[in-house]
Amino acid sequence: MLYALDLLRTLRPLPVETHLIVTGGAKQVIPTELSETLHDLEGLADVVHKDRDLGAPVASGSFRAAGMVIVPCSAGTLAKVAQGLTDNLVSRAAHVTLKERRPLVLVVREAPFSRPMLQNMLLAHDAGAAVLPASPGFYHRPQTIGELVATVTARALDLLGVDNDHAPRWKEGA
Repeated sequence: MLYALDLLRTLRPLPVETHLIVTGGAKQVIPTELSETLHDLEGLADVVHKDRDLGAPVASGSFRAAGMVIVPCSAGTLAKVAQGLTDNLVSRAAHVTLKERRPLVLVVREAPFSRPMLQNMLLAHDAGAAVLPASPGFYHRPQTIGELVATVTARALDLLGVDNDHAPRWKEGA
């Protein structure tokens, strides 16, 4: 959930409208992984949607979106995206994102990867998604957890085409 929080905080000052969908599973994980609350997370987004609202604007291909990040992306959500199952708003919006050939970034959180997860990652990749394991870089010798998290957030933003300097790049300034 730190990755989701960091992504929302990083996008907040940018000229980007953010839409947040929080699944039931994520609501259960938030108190375990964050000192912030669901309300705090929602306060960082421009628009908040209920995960059961399949009629939300983001569920339509006519909705203008630059792309989508599912962060964190559980094995269950990965499977839904890979198989085209659309039983909640996250999976429906992901399906629409792929259908419209927009960037979809899946920040996979669970490791090690089981064979079904690896197969689903490949299927999602072949459908057009970018699979980004929540695996931070260490080449810049991070001193804080926030610096580690920022390396993944910066990569997600790069994959969306959002210009950022959220984390040092490989041999930047060398």
